[in-house]
Amino acid sequence: MRSLVCGAGLALLLTSIQVPAQGLAWEQGLRKDAPDRYTVVRGDTLWDISGRFLRHPWQWPAVWQVNPQIRNPHLIYPGDVIYLYDCGGRACLGLERGQGVVRLSPEVRRIPVREAIEPIPLETVRHFLRDHRVADDPESLGELAYVVAGNDRRIISGAGDRLYARGGLERGPRYGIYRVGDSYTDAASGETLGLELFSIGQARVERSEGDIAVLGVLSASQEVRNDDIVLPLEERELADEFVPRAPDSEIDGSIMAVPGGVRFIGRLQVVALDRGRRDGLEPGHVLQVEQQGERVIDPRTGETLRLPGTDAGLILVFRPYEKMSYGLVMRATRTLEVGDRVGNPRRGVGVAQR
Repeated sequence: MRSLVCGAGLALLLTSIQVPAQGLAWEQGLRKDAPDRYTVVRGDTLWDISGRFLRHPWQWPAVWQVNPQIRNPHLIYPGDVIYLYDCGGRACLGLERGQGVVRLSPEVRRIPVREAIEPIPLETVRHFLRDHRVADDPESLGELAYVVAGNDRRIISGAGDRLYARGGLERGPRYGIYRVGDSYTDAASGETLGLELFSIGQARVERSEGDIAVLGVLSASQEVRNDDIVLPLEERELADEFVPRAPDSEIDGSIMAVPGGVRFIGRLQVVALDRGRRDGLEPGHVLQVEQQGERVIDPRTGETLRLPGTDAGLILVFRPYEKMSYGLVMRATRTLEVGDRVGNPRRGVGVAQR
């Protein structure tokens, strides 16, 4: 059933464009080169398909809200044909499945998850979330379980080894082993927004005595060291979280860092943002990236001026924490950099009339 949500986004797009009073303006919302028909192929994402029809792919959910009664639309999957047609002077999209024409309606089709097209390239996000997480409060690190020793007095351990950890660990679940990474700090206020933890491996408790647990290391991408942190693995189902939309609140933030230390950023790279849940960010929120204009000297007055900024891309928030977030760059019209501003995307909303 989790796969059912993956195709809901585009199906809602197709239905909601028919709303007469709140659709996207024809001249603003629809691409001039939008095809009359498009056949969905394996590897497509909802974002990419929407981008074939709409100038701003993120805008498709902006009109979903006028159709709250739609809960379980058809999935979109390889082989479907999406076509554009005129219905009473408005832009409409239909869906052909097999030999017939399917009018999108609230019903469910059960298909294997491998066939469902994804809303965005989720594998990039899954891989990142397997290896990264954030501690909202660095002060709490002292209360977390941690490695105190390896078996046979080893300083480092690897897959197949046993090690000892101190803290409230229980038998049964798998635990992640993490090492402290970068500290994320607000450049303006100096406030610590979070502490990066990156995955070293996984382990399971074999037995314990008091607050000391014996763990068997199941996997390790690096050697496990004393003082590494042991935490329950985070369970995250992503498919139903990514409903791209503009934030409800006004966002004014910046790209704070790029995990891995890269400075220049392109499409489908993960970035750390200095805004989080407390600022109103949720999974699926889309932010516009603005690069600051150059500083120039006024030829008459000698003043230093900054030229207006330039829209440079779009970022989709996929993992908000309390004070910061991780986002995926969905579009980059130029190379993005740490320090670029992020804010609410610009809209082009009106009546979809020809």
